[in-house]
Amino acid sequence: MENFKKKVVESAKFYKNSFLKFDFKLNEYNYLTLKKYFKGDLAAELGPAIGQMTRFLVNDFKELHLIEGSKEVLDHIPNYKNVTKHHSFFEEFETKIKFDTIVMSHVLEHIKNPIEVLKSVKNWLSDEGVFIISVPNAKSIHRLAAVEMGILKNEYDLNERDHEVGHYRVYDIDSLKKDILLSGFQVIDSGGIFLKPLSNGQIDANWDEK
Repeated sequence: MENFKKKVVESAKFYKNSFLKFDFKLNEYNYLTLKKYFKGDLAAELGPAIGQMTRFLVNDFKELHLIEGSKEVLDHIPNYKNVTKHHSFFEEFETKIKFDTIVMSHVLEHIKNPIEVLKSVKNWLSDEGVFIISVPNAKSIHRLAAVEMGILKNEYDLNERDHEVGHYRVYDIDSLKKDILLSGFQVIDSGGIFLKPLSNGQIDANWDEK
């Protein structure tokens, strides 16, 4: 557990120091895709990192709780009036609150024992609540191209950036649904966010806003 905690804290520094412009833009696309599923006034964001999703979520809920294992990145997030910060690892977080919406964006791939954590999250959700998950896609065009080019052994192989940010795995839609169903959830809807033919760095260097 201590090694896992250390890995989380170290990889969190990447989000504070090494985000690309495209990372921020992709975060915005992510938010706009997930927004239609939001319910109620009380929400939690799991693993907000430096708060790139938080800056949008604060406008959608009367009360937003942030659960983050790295105090360094949690302190980086502004103290919004409707936000409560919890410096805690998911495995140790306890609450009697039942949230209407829980958002876990690009976090599940960082978790060593995802089903254990997902089962805990289920206890934090209200009876009519919605749990929204997004993850990087192993079947992304840029990863499939990397396999064809010999850069990756297969689409599930962890690349340099995956290791840098502390990923344990890369999900495809089937493996993601499998973990969700094994944790006791029902899948209401699924889909994609962005057609990605190139890596983050290539897009950041060569694509303008248009």
